[in-house]
Amino acid sequence: MLQLHELLWHLTDALRQPAAASIQRELQALLDQTEQYTLLRPEEMVQINTMEHREKVDVVLLQTSELVRAEARRKHKQSPKQRSQAIRQKRIGRGADLVATDLRKVELQGAYLRGALLIAANLEDVDLSGADLIGADLRDANLAGADLSQSLFLTQFQISSARGNADTRLPEALNRPAHWK
Repeated sequence: MLQLHELLWHLTDALRQPAAASIQRELQALLDQTEQYTLLRPEEMVQINTMEHREKVDVVLLQTSELVRAEARRKHKQSPKQRSQAIRQKRIGRGADLVATDLRKVELQGAYLRGALLIAANLEDVDLSGADLIGADLRDANLAGADLSQSLFLTQFQISSARGNADTRLPEALNRPAHWK
């Protein structure tokens, strides 16, 4: 059930993205199917192949990510040269090990940070518009003044495990943790 609710969260986020309008029907169909699974009785639920469903959803979430990230890079006029320089310099990408890394001067709009280890990373005042943060580990990351309002696939758990402040911008669906000053 937890996995299904996580998928619902991410599919709902994907449906909110204007850049993903071209795949909205697919997203909605997967959201509807996932919702139906959550309504099953326990003996019926054990019959569904959650891993197979998760893989189908992930394909469409990746498409959403590509569309949103490309739009974010266009909006911020990030040149391919700037992007590749940042990627080479910090090894940014899926599952990147960025533990305790100072990322304040790295252009991260539209970054692919799925599963990245951002534990204790310094993201102070960084614009993460269009950044794909699904599964990124933000424990103790400094998000003071960061703009996450247009980031993709961010969860309350990720935010609650990080450090932020009153200037940190969050997506509307997320709450500012009480421990943030």
